[in-house]
Amino acid sequence: MQKIRLGILGGGGDSLIGVLHRVASFINDNYEIVGGVFNPDWEQNIGFAKQIGLPTNRIYKDFDTLIAEELKLPEAERIQVCSILTPNFLHFPMAKKLMENGFHVICEKPMTNTYEEAKILGALQAEKGLVFGLTHTYTGYPMVRQMREMVKSGALGNIQKIDVRYYQGWINPIIHDKEKRSSTWRLDASKAGISCCMGDIGTHAFNMVEYTTGLRIAALLADLNYLYEDNQMDIDGNIFLKMENGVKGILRASQIATGEENGLAIAIYGDKKGLRWEQESPNVLKVLSDHEPLQIYTPGHAYNSELSLGGTKLPPGHPEGIFDSMANIYLGVARAIRNQHPDSGEYPTVVDGMRGLNFIESAVASHKAGNVWVALDQ
Repeated sequence: MQKIRLGILGGGGDSLIGVLHRVASFINDNYEIVGGVFNPDWEQNIGFAKQIGLPTNRIYKDFDTLIAEELKLPEAERIQVCSILTPNFLHFPMAKKLMENGFHVICEKPMTNTYEEAKILGALQAEKGLVFGLTHTYTGYPMVRQMREMVKSGALGNIQKIDVRYYQGWINPIIHDKEKRSSTWRLDASKAGISCCMGDIGTHAFNMVEYTTGLRIAALLADLNYLYEDNQMDIDGNIFLKMENGVKGILRASQIATGEENGLAIAIYGDKKGLRWEQESPNVLKVLSDHEPLQIYTPGHAYNSELSLGGTKLPPGHPEGIFDSMANIYLGVARAIRNQHPDSGEYPTVVDGMRGLNFIESAVASHKAGNVWVALDQ
C-alpha cells in the first residue's frame, strides 16, 4: 500500500512533541514525511531537515509557501496531510488554510485559541469532508481503550462517580520568577489562549472523561489558581463536573504540584465495579470490586476488547508507551484517510477539539464569575 504523504509544521530542534510525532508516524508504516516547515528561521529550518535526513527540495521558508508550492504539484505527489506542532495561536490559521486547500489535518491540542475559532474549523471540516485528527495522545493507550469498551459494555453498571487528575510540577522554576513568567509563551494569552493549566493539561483530563465514559460533561464549576497577581493565566485548579445524565465528578489539574512528572490518572466508579488507570503505569488497568479480589488487566491478551487489541503491537509483557500511544492515533487517522475505519474511536476528532475549547472557556468563565456553575454546549 502506498504511504500517506505527510508534511510537518513546527516541531524542529529538540522539541519533545516533534520527535514524538515523527516517530509515531513511522511506527505502523503508513506515512512518509515529504516536506514541511520546522522553524521560522530558515537556517535552523533547513539545517534540521538535513539533520534528520529529509530531502530539502520540499522544505519551505514558511507556511504560505508550502501551501502554494504543494498545490503546483500533481495530486498524486503533493502532501496529503499536515501535522501542526506549532504554538497554540498558529493552530487555527494553519488548520483553516490547510482544509480550505484540500489537505487533511493532524493537530496538537488545544485545537485553537478560542471556542469561536474551533466552531469555524468544525463547520469547515464538515463542509470539506476531510479528516481532522486531534492528538489527545493518551486515548491511544490500549488500556484506556479497554476502559472505554468496558464502560460501554455495562461491566461497571451505572456510573456513580468520576475522578480525574493531571498533576505536573514543571512550571515551578518559572512561575516564582517574575521575569521568567512574563516571558514564557505558555503564560502569554496572545500565544496560548486564555488558560495555561486547563488549556494545556486540563483539556487532556476533560477529554479522558468523555472518551472513556462515552458521556458528555454538561456543566462545571471551577476554582482556578493564578498564584501571583501579575500572572493572568491559571496554573492550577479544581473543577466540579456534572455529566449529561446527572453523574457527578471532579477534575483536578496542576502545573505547580511539586515533584510531579506527568501524573494523569482517572478512576470511574460504577455500582458494580470500578476502573482505575494511571498514565505513568499505562500498561496496567485496575478493576475494582466490593465483592471480588482486585483484577489487573494488561495489553495484548485475548480478554481485551477489539479496540484495545487493535492498538497493541506486541505480545503480552512487552511494555508499550507514549510513542506507541501517539502512533495509534496516527494509525486511526491513516485508516480514516483510506476510508477503512471512519469514526471508529481510534482518534480524537474536530468535535473533541470543539468540546475542549468549550471546556476551557467555561472553566475560566466559571472562576471569574465567582465559582458558579456554567453549562457547556451539547
